[in-house]
Amino acid sequence: MAVVIGLDIGTTSTKAVVFAQDGQVLGKHAVHYPLYQPDVNRAEQDPDEIMRAVMEAVKEAVTRAGVRPAEIVAIGFSSAMHSLMLVDKDYRPLTKVITWADNRSAAQAERLRRNGEGLALYKQTGTPIHPMSPLTKLLWFKEEESSLIDQAAKCISIKEYVLYQLFETEVIDYSIASATGLFDLTTLTWNEAALKLVGLDKSKLSQPVPTTTVLTGMNKELAEKMNLDPMTPFVIGASDGVLANLGVGATEAGEVAVTIGTSGAVRAMVPSPLTDAYGRTFCYALTEDCWVVGGPSNNGGILMRWLRDNWFKNDRDLAQLTEDEQYQWMVAEAANISAGAEGLLCLPYFAGERAPLWNPDARGVLFGMSLHHTRAHVIRAMVEGICFSILSISRVLEELAGQAKVVYASGGFARSPEWRQIMANVLGRKLLMPQSTEASALGAAALALYGLGEMKTLGDVKKWIHIQEEYPPMAVEHQVYQGLYPLYEHLSHHLTDEFQRISSFQQGTR
Repeated sequence: MAVVIGLDIGTTSTKAVVFAQDGQVLGKHAVHYPLYQPDVNRAEQDPDEIMRAVMEAVKEAVTRAGVRPAEIVAIGFSSAMHSLMLVDKDYRPLTKVITWADNRSAAQAERLRRNGEGLALYKQTGTPIHPMSPLTKLLWFKEEESSLIDQAAKCISIKEYVLYQLFETEVIDYSIASATGLFDLTTLTWNEAALKLVGLDKSKLSQPVPTTTVLTGMNKELAEKMNLDPMTPFVIGASDGVLANLGVGATEAGEVAVTIGTSGAVRAMVPSPLTDAYGRTFCYALTEDCWVVGGPSNNGGILMRWLRDNWFKNDRDLAQLTEDEQYQWMVAEAANISAGAEGLLCLPYFAGERAPLWNPDARGVLFGMSLHHTRAHVIRAMVEGICFSILSISRVLEELAGQAKVVYASGGFARSPEWRQIMANVLGRKLLMPQSTEASALGAAALALYGLGEMKTLGDVKKWIHIQEEYPPMAVEHQVYQGLYPLYEHLSHHLTDEFQRISSFQQGTR
């Protein structure tokens, strides 16, 4: 049997999925790891914990699939975007992995937005100006910890760190590079204006290569630990966001992918780079002639985790369930509440917000709380708030790429039928639920076969996509949400000063 592996490094876990060449899942495994938040503005991870997770995930997935090393045709590599770490000449970490959720460079991002320099850079690089961006993180290092930049031999992402451990190669795929804020969309090289801004020589960055680049000759010891042949073709792959679009089959005009995992995103594919006049959307590479535009939200499943950890801590029924079952149980409880949560509206900005606000100071709000509201109302309002944030991004995306005709779902939220229906009702579009919810891993596997010439076009991935369920919007509920959404949007935009004031207060009390 010939199989292909999709490897996906996410924010909270690394997953490896073994696929048959018809897309059937033969085995999979996920390894979780913590996000370290020493203060309100920092969100970091341990690179070696992630490396160990990669090793364990691949080994266990191969074991569960019951395949031999010789049967593995290729491995495709997906990774979360916007990570940054500094390493010395021997690739020993000088910092932890600074993730997309890190806000330490908020002041630098705000300055770039105010002076207009940021918008000009965005139009060249496709990466919105926000603390998530390695561009603003490097500017923070330049201004706050310049000695670390001086010591560093390389400034890299977690994906580059893993690739170096496996192959001792210093390369970065066009997709991850296009999410740094340092990469030129037109020339597919490092952008000179961005490098000048952060005071960085391009020798401290890896060599950009196409996402279909094939690596072989893996470190033999590490290959053995993962039950792999060292010569197994390893396709460098792309970022998790663009691969999620590929992994659900949203490859044509009018097809949009919505992903909600720890965070959320809405994306559509276009044939050439496309940016927004106001800098509200991203534009990232999949291949040289296939780009993905859209917007990310900071707040998705991370709110469900917060609810579980703080509101359900002593719930005995919940304690007996798996993590996925716990979240489904919570959303099912909220399904007993009518659309609109009986007048409770949530601005779900618990971790600041990216698209379309791009405001790291944004904060969560429960608006309209009254004595009759219960725990179930709060869950319902939060789920609806997350869906409203997806709607706000979708409306901006439609201005650029045209109206969505169909929406494909992926990510953890897609395991909850109640949440899927709420999303369809909010968007007013039919929601299609592919059989496999591991869209980024599937996209990585498909891109690997495409890179090897085993898949003729990216559109051929649709042969792998089996729609499990469809969720047409319910007219009455959609009308409720159409009535509530303008209030959601009004509050989001008119609390900007208040967000800034409470954010400053919070930082002063930490």
